[in-house]
Amino acid sequence: MDDPTQDPRFLRDPYPTYAAMRSACPVQAVPTGSGGHGSYLITGYAEARQALSDPRLSKNTAAFFADKESRRRLHPAVAHTMLASDPPRHTRLRKLVTNAFTTGAVAGLRPFIARVTDTLLDEWPVDEQVDFVAGLAVPLPIIVICELLGVPEVDRSEVRRWSAELFSAGKPDVIDTASHALADYMTDLITAKRLRPGNSLLDRLIAARDGNDHLSEEELVSLAVLLLVAGHETTTNFLGNAALALLRHPAELERLRNNPEDIPSSLDELLRFDSPVSTATFRFTTEAVTLGGTDLPAGAPVLVALGAANRDPKRFPSPDRLDLDREAAGHLGFGHGIHRCVGAPLAKTEAGIALTAVLSRFPGIRLAVSPDQLEWRRTRLMRGLAALPVLI
Repeated sequence: MDDPTQDPRFLRDPYPTYAAMRSACPVQAVPTGSGGHGSYLITGYAEARQALSDPRLSKNTAAFFADKESRRRLHPAVAHTMLASDPPRHTRLRKLVTNAFTTGAVAGLRPFIARVTDTLLDEWPVDEQVDFVAGLAVPLPIIVICELLGVPEVDRSEVRRWSAELFSAGKPDVIDTASHALADYMTDLITAKRLRPGNSLLDRLIAARDGNDHLSEEELVSLAVLLLVAGHETTTNFLGNAALALLRHPAELERLRNNPEDIPSSLDELLRFDSPVSTATFRFTTEAVTLGGTDLPAGAPVLVALGAANRDPKRFPSPDRLDLDREAAGHLGFGHGIHRCVGAPLAKTEAGIALTAVLSRFPGIRLAVSPDQLEWRRTRLMRGLAALPVLI
């Protein structure tokens, strides 16, 4: 069976495939990888929510791969992040970064986010085709997270390239090389900040490492890499997917253009409708588990298709319809349980500010090409556009 993520038709619209799989069985074995190894794919909402919070499904990938041969050479700081860990290690690490992403903390960033957004939009040429992704969805989140972490402006384009390469589906050598480049860069940046401390989030993590918070040097580098990558990749896809959804639904676009105060309450439905994370990161069963009537043996790899779960008609009636009045707060776009995205408040704040500014400044914005001409990124985990040409 070929990898569907490499099929342009699946990349363009995976939801019919997900719907067919969910109708057959919400949890089913699927072949993955060139070695013929299998995993279980979850496409139902209830089953996904259960899997995301079930402690019998471990994220400690180091334990899973300990007795398995692998030709991969991912840097340990990328392979063994907070995201790939279980309590109590996960609890300890997450506690160190949670305060930086609370609603109150993010509110303090709003003026900076608004200034960056306006600066980027100032560069959009009127009466010419503009790439929404390259002109806003990519640079805004990377500038914000780099500012938060204290990454110098001169390094940001290279950091962005390495981060994007981490999601190069089907290119393990590219992914591995990028992991070392990012980890090495963060190691050097941490060294530089120790010599000249500042007030960034990374400086605070260094203080925790050098203080009494039991943060090892490898954990410090790993947290820095994870925050950098997760802090903008999801938001980039969120912005692009949300913009496309609105451009393809003119009535909803007009509603938000005329009533910008409705934009914040519309974000959950936009996240549900086309989730920026298509499939959650890898889990495995530590014991036999039954999910959705399917028996999973111990040691089985499990993939949770968040995008599929968010289109489950048992949870969201008429799921293929964009309905900005829908109560969509229960979506799984940011995950669920202890691993729910810690940066969710920041992502929604950036999206709200960006969409408000675009609709205000460019009320006539429209697609420059037909939807079937759009190119989607070839990545298993993320769902995002490679480009979104618009006319303003």
